[in-house]
Amino acid sequence: MNFQEKLEKGKFVITSEITPPKGTNVQSALEVVNTLKNKIDAINVTDMAGGIMRLSSLCLSYLIKQKGGEPIFQITASHRNRLALQSDVLSASVLGIRNILVLSGDPPSYGDQKEAKPVFDLDSIGILEMIRKMAEGYDLAERELQGSPQFFCGAAVDPNAENLDFQISKMERKIRAGARFFQTQPIFDIAKFAEFMKKTQRFNVPVLGGVIFLKNEKTADYLNKNIPGISIPGEIIKRLKTAIDKEKETVRIALELIKQMHPLCQGVHLMPLGKNNLVEEVIERIF
Repeated sequence: MNFQEKLEKGKFVITSEITPPKGTNVQSALEVVNTLKNKIDAINVTDMAGGIMRLSSLCLSYLIKQKGGEPIFQITASHRNRLALQSDVLSASVLGIRNILVLSGDPPSYGDQKEAKPVFDLDSIGILEMIRKMAEGYDLAERELQGSPQFFCGAAVDPNAENLDFQISKMERKIRAGARFFQTQPIFDIAKFAEFMKKTQRFNVPVLGGVIFLKNEKTADYLNKNIPGISIPGEIIKRLKTAIDKEKETVRIALELIKQMHPLCQGVHLMPLGKNNLVEEVIERIF
């Protein structure tokens, strides 16, 4: 049973993510894939997260598929125009990739090559509409395709947003554009997440709650200050700061959040921030 089938049958799923290398050496990434591929339901491949140039999400997604894992190819608007987006979608289809997570992406100003120009030719909703149109057999210029790509499309949503009604309205627009599952920003406020899930229940679309692995208090401080959509409570930061074994505390925090989210949503999405060694431990102790 693949990722799509599990979600459609109402099963609780677990996804994690992997960051492509900044270079051509994929050995360590594929070692992570070999460890996790039979323990989680799908593996997201990030697409130049933080605006940092890396090996493409498409390339590593294909390698994951070759290794017997199920990839979720992330595609972002931040550094591709509509020509490149359509080309990558066609390429992913030919390579046998079936899951896509559509994101706006991080602008280059966040990354390590700040002179790069941002693109944002289409936004995330525009990309979803583009993929839907291509599935119908046409490109954005209304020209007929010689074979149409078919994907199980997902998108991101932020239950932490101050204006929750606006976020829910945007979520609804993404569903109309073709999103069939959602992964959230990292969740810490369970009460707010419960409110969000109650308000979006009518959409009947699977939501995977985001769980981020915080290495230490410095990482938490950095994310709070620099990454939109992330708000880590002071209590969590204090726990990390005072913990004798920070990795054990990271696992404890993740498991506490997952336990509270489990009755509310249809899965969790783990964001290890490079701490892939902890993903296996968390998975083994989830239930």
